Amino acid sequence: MEDMDFEALQQLTVSFGLGLLLGLERERSESSIAGIRTFPFISLFGTICAQVGMLTSAWLIAAGMLAVVAIVIFANYAKLKNGSDDVGTTTEFAAMLLYAVGALIVVGSLEIALVVGGVMALLLHLKAPMHRMVTAMGEHDMRAMMQFVLISMIILPVLPNETYGPYDVWNPFKIWLMVVFIVGISLSGYVVYKVFGARAGTFLGGIIGGLVSSTATTVSYARRCAAEASLAPLGAFVVMTASCISLVRVLVEIAVVAPHTFPTLAMPLGIMLGWCMLLALWLYLRSRSNGQQMPEQKNPAELKSAIFFGALYALVLLGVAAAKDHFGEAGLYVISCISGLTDMDAITLSTAQLAGNGGIPTRLAWHAILLAAMSNFIFKFATVAVLGSRELVWRVGVAFGLALAGGSTLLILWPW
Repeated sequence: MEDMDFEALQQLTVSFGLGLLLGLERERSESSIAGIRTFPFISLFGTICAQVGMLTSAWLIAAGMLAVVAIVIFANYAKLKNGSDDVGTTTEFAAMLLYAVGALIVVGSLEIALVVGGVMALLLHLKAPMHRMVTAMGEHDMRAMMQFVLISMIILPVLPNETYGPYDVWNPFKIWLMVVFIVGISLSGYVVYKVFGARAGTFLGGIIGGLVSSTATTVSYARRCAAEASLAPLGAFVVMTASCISLVRVLVEIAVVAPHTFPTLAMPLGIMLGWCMLLALWLYLRSRSNGQQMPEQKNPAELKSAIFFGALYALVLLGVAAAKDHFGEAGLYVISCISGLTDMDAITLSTAQLAGNGGIPTRLAWHAILLAAMSNFIFKFATVAVLGSRELVWRVGVAFGLALAGGSTLLILWPW
């Protein structure tokens, strides 16, 4: 009996907390329908209806929802009768959903109810930034969103979740899942760019560039610095910052596909990231300026780009398996260096998955990923040398040279 009383009290406490959180947000928004007092009543009403309904009849929950709907309709009618021209429905739908969340705490999952309540609070609070994002979006950006829906919600579910091909390494569903994952990361950076646009400063420009594509960012800034040599200090900082974010991407990818081996793989790669961040800080202190505008970013959800990455990832999976089988560690290292020249994601995902499944030792996995990162540094420096100004070349050359020296030291001295 005491356990039941404690559980009921816990449910009511969580319900009250969620109602208070949402009510506080609506009160700040000056909602005329419900505020800081009404929303807790709504959530508690849903929870109590569900608690009583569990003991009597589940129809009581439906009756409670009808009562909430009737109250909302009456409140809106009174508001319109008094001459209000506010015809928004956000608060009304939030009130009805909150009643359902209050009931879900009892009849469903407490954790899910907390997640839904938290998402509701975020959506209500982020009204202005979300409206700014939509305002900043054009036809090109809507196409990016729709293509991501095509990639993630239409193509992915119909792919077979079975292995095919040599070495049984090609699983269409898992390969495309990695495509969705990588495109999602890049698309998040693209959305941030659309929100901030040309107002993005130097530091934010490097972060967004690393999220979308550090290689593309390097090309963009190399061209800009070639046209305007005075931008070289800032350009070098942005290029290095984008490279740091690409290493952060690597760590996120490992955490997602190989969580059990993440601590072992992340330690040396995290040290490499820390060293590169120190180099980026050094470049920033030498530039001591901001206000750099972001170059135009391309749609990262293009179907052609997604198919290309999927094909590249499949080839890297096969190459890693074949190299390991025929040439051992040396073959895998060669594949890593070649793959890392233009794209670190494919080799990172493939080797991390193999390490997570016990297919290769963790030492071999992080060696391969670090070699790919170092190869990517070399490729980006070659891009700067071809496209950039002389001052940008030597600044990036010094920073990337020190980064490569740090990576080489890790490969030689790190014990495991």
